[in-house]
Amino acid sequence: MTRDPRFVFDQLFGVGATPLERAERRAEDRSILDWLTTATARLKKDLGAADRARLGEYLDDVREIERRIQKIETYNRSGEPRELPGAPIGVPDSFSEHVKLMFDLQALAFASDITRVFTFKLGRDASNRVYPESGFKGAFHSSSHHGEREERIMDFAKINTHHVSMVPYFLEKLKKTSDGDGNLLDNSLIMYGSPMGDSNLHNHKRCPLFLAGRAGGQLKGGLHLKAADGTPMANAMLTVLHKLGLDDVPQFGDSTGEFDLTTVPAAPTDTSKG
Repeated sequence: MTRDPRFVFDQLFGVGATPLERAERRAEDRSILDWLTTATARLKKDLGAADRARLGEYLDDVREIERRIQKIETYNRSGEPRELPGAPIGVPDSFSEHVKLMFDLQALAFASDITRVFTFKLGRDASNRVYPESGFKGAFHSSSHHGEREERIMDFAKINTHHVSMVPYFLEKLKKTSDGDGNLLDNSLIMYGSPMGDSNLHNHKRCPLFLAGRAGGQLKGGLHLKAADGTPMANAMLTVLHKLGLDDVPQFGDSTGEFDLTTVPAAPTDTSKG
């Protein structure tokens, strides 16, 4: 699990084969783009106007993320007291700033086709981190065991609402990034959910899940589907795998078949008289 934006940035774009070489490059206080000036200039000569504009936007995004990481590192080395003193130098104390930075790195990795898949956790299991930006100062894990008390459930909901509120930032970033004839959101499938339906009981039934993006035209979107009682979540996962072209996968986990992600089940007809 990687939480340091600097580490991710260097893995994706860093100049130097080893961590030491990349650290030496940073010590020179030069942008990664300074090392690529000649190569990018030569590449631009062979591109059409639209592709040159797209490359320019991409390089601007890389540099902007680099600036943000440098700014965070400068502050965290300044000796100013930190909310998270044990966090790496490249990690901002602000949860929302940290999440947005990681989302932007993932979007860049998609845009450059460095990876086609990632997993990102907004909250580590059993973490007792607090999220004051949520409007509630209690810790995550202890709040999840709310004892069925209404006021504690509502407090825990504030943390979860805050987590989910981060996701639209990423979706909008993908939507604004061109990809072929569409955008990255059109050609991606983003899955967000939780392994817990009722964290107070460690209950794994009725777990929340939503899908975003159109998976290259495989999903229509705009649907709210309710599975029948006892439907394994793995059925939805299996369907997603098939939508992504992995038709040779017959089963996923405890799946019992596919779950239709394209149509809303018809409401039962009322045949009662009266």
